[in-house]
Amino acid sequence: MSSEPIDFHSRRPQWLKVPAPLSENYGQIKSLMRGLSLHTVCEEARCPNIGDCWGRGTATFLILGDTCTRSCGFCNIKTGRPQLLDLMEPERVARAVERMQLKHVVITSVNRDELPDGGAQIFSRTISRIRELVPGCSIEVLIPDFRGSAEALKMVMDQRPEILNHNVETVPRLYRLVRPQALYQQSMELLQAAKGFDGEVLTKSGIMLGLGESLDEVRQVMRDWRAHDVDIITIGQYLRPSEQHLPVMRYVPPDEFEMLKSAGYAMGFKWVESGPLVRSSYHAEQQVQELSRVYRQLHADSRCRSSMTDIPDSAG
Repeated sequence: MSSEPIDFHSRRPQWLKVPAPLSENYGQIKSLMRGLSLHTVCEEARCPNIGDCWGRGTATFLILGDTCTRSCGFCNIKTGRPQLLDLMEPERVARAVERMQLKHVVITSVNRDELPDGGAQIFSRTISRIRELVPGCSIEVLIPDFRGSAEALKMVMDQRPEILNHNVETVPRLYRLVRPQALYQQSMELLQAAKGFDGEVLTKSGIMLGLGESLDEVRQVMRDWRAHDVDIITIGQYLRPSEQHLPVMRYVPPDEFEMLKSAGYAMGFKWVESGPLVRSSYHAEQQVQELSRVYRQLHADSRCRSSMTDIPDSAG
């Protein structure tokens, strides 16, 4: 395995090439987000699946503003001093979910380490308001670590999202390089603590490959996830957002992702998404429908459509 980073301007392998986002729904969603002053991690993180997801009328909302208090080496979200907390953000997110007529929604956020609860109250309010406006729409939250606060985590878990997701992102050896303000064990303990609050909420976590980790280290992370009661895992390829971000050390071929997928099921995970273009919200709606007891309890008699019909030209 080469120890030299891959040049930012070199061509990506064929399996990492995706079509440009040109669908009509893509434009409609972009207009809706701007009209409601909302952010999506699809745009902020330059997700390669943005055309596919937006074309199908799904999106991952980014709450708590667009400025992060941390400086992870892989992430394209800007770092700095965040603006004042926007208490109306949960209402606008819920209105967007309603207008998009979503069946499943993913809510994530920047880190807000300057807030006593890390932004947990805004997560809680967002879940609650979506439940009120769009009954039957399942909810996944991709949360920060809340600096290990059990009180903050409980605030989110009390709302019973169908999926509680928190990514470890990389192997422990690379944490100081990739996630310098985070702790691997704290992230693992947060995932297990979520199960302690509500054993029926599905827990989920993900890792990126291509940052210099070994396959043995990845398998150890998978074993750690199982030891901390994680139900669903995602494994994808790290793609460098810019020359200012950490370099890609290796493009992992599809057969290695397939091998890890098989290994994950052999370890006992309920669901494994593993592939070059896999990201946190990949196939999340299917995961909920097939696995979630919370979904069946809360939404047994109601569903909301996933089509993008009747989205107004203006959000005003």
